[in-house]
Amino acid sequence: MDELRVVARYAVESAQEVLPLFEEANSEDPRPRFAIAAAREFVHGAARTRLQRVTALDAHRAAKDVAGTAGEHAARAAGDAAAAAYLHPLAKATQVGHILRSAASAARAAELSAGDDPAEGETLIERARRRATPALIDVLSRYPLAPAGKSRVAYLMKALDTSLRASR
Repeated sequence: MDELRVVARYAVESAQEVLPLFEEANSEDPRPRFAIAAAREFVHGAARTRLQRVTALDAHRAAKDVAGTAGEHAARAAGDAAAAAYLHPLAKATQVGHILRSAASAARAAELSAGDDPAEGETLIERARRRATPALIDVLSRYPLAPAGKSRVAYLMKALDTSLRASR
């Protein structure tokens, strides 16, 4: 459970950075904020419950409802933060998403908010790399490399994965 809390804390920190991008686009929708709050509860010692699962799904639904792709990716980052509590010990590359996808989605939201400027995403990826603790990198190293994908989020996640493993 302690390691899951490390992973969730890392994801929450990434999602929190870009939550304002969602809230600027849809201030009436609290679902991403609730997902981050549920993840924080878990990080601070609360039991992993249905709350994290439900709020993660709700934040992902909010991503589909918001106008603007920056807000969409910010909501996904929040949903991924709440879902981080459900990282499974299965050695599958897809599980790496529970560890790193919130940071990658946050980076993509920042890029889109800045007119699709890749430098903004790279800045957030670098911040996420520096924020990674040895405990987080140890958990990550138990999984296969992040899967390659065609989307920009997949590219950012792969870049973060590669840099974290190299820092070990």
